[in-house]
Formats: sequence, C-alpha cells, structure tokens
Amino acid sequence: MTDLPVTEEQMTCIICPMGCSMEVRIEHDGLEKRVLSVRDNGCPRGEQYAFKEVRHPTRTLTTTVAVKNGEAPLVPVKTSAEIPKQFLFSAMEILRRIVVDAPVSCGQIIIKDLLGTSVAVTACADVEKK
Repeated sequence: MTDLPVTEEQMTCIICPMGCSMEVRIEHDGLEKRVLSVRDNGCPRGEQYAFKEVRHPTRTLTTTVAVKNGEAPLVPVKTSAEIPKQFLFSAMEILRRIVVDAPVSCGQIIIKDLLGTSVAVTACADVEKK
C-alpha cells in the first residue's frame, strides 16, 4: 500500500445562496485528485459540488461584448453552458476583442463554438441600432 499525499482544503459551495464553507479531504496521485471526504456541507448538493470542483471545475461565463453603431456601447453575453474553469481567461481575451454590429437581439449567438468546447456565447439583451 502506498501513502499518497492528502490535503485538507476549505471550499465554499456556490450551488445555492447559502454558500456553505466545507472542508474537503483530497488525495493526490500525480495530476489526479480524489475526494476522500466532505464535511460541513449543508446539503447533499454541497458534496456533489465538491467532487465536481476537485475533478473538473467549470463555470458559466458572463461578461459584455462591444457593440458598433448601437444605442448602447456594450451588450451582456453569457456562455450557453459551463466551460472548464481553466479556459476562463482565454475566453475573456477572445470576447474582449469581439465587436458586434447593432442591432443585437437577446439570444443571438455571438460565438458558435467557444475554444472548441461546443459551447456558444449568446447575447442576453437587445441593443438597437443608432
């Protein structure tokens, strides 16, 4: 039997507004991580979140994109699904460079496939043309 390194990490669950502060014991085997236990989660969703967050953390990205010739200079956008957390900064860099022409409709696809994830970026509001 090998003794793999084990760490205890504090994690805040973001599934609901309660924001439970949990203690998660994690076993490290090279690049692989395995959750051994979760304590202080207020409900079963906290434990599920901890397992997912350790193995494959993802987030929904919300930001804004520039609008050309629009009544507003920016339109709010979001990903249609969660993307790997490690892609957030690259995704923001791409979206920072995007300029869409007005008019923009809520639900309009701004990017069809963000960073090869098959996740779209869609507009969350209407922006009329000037």
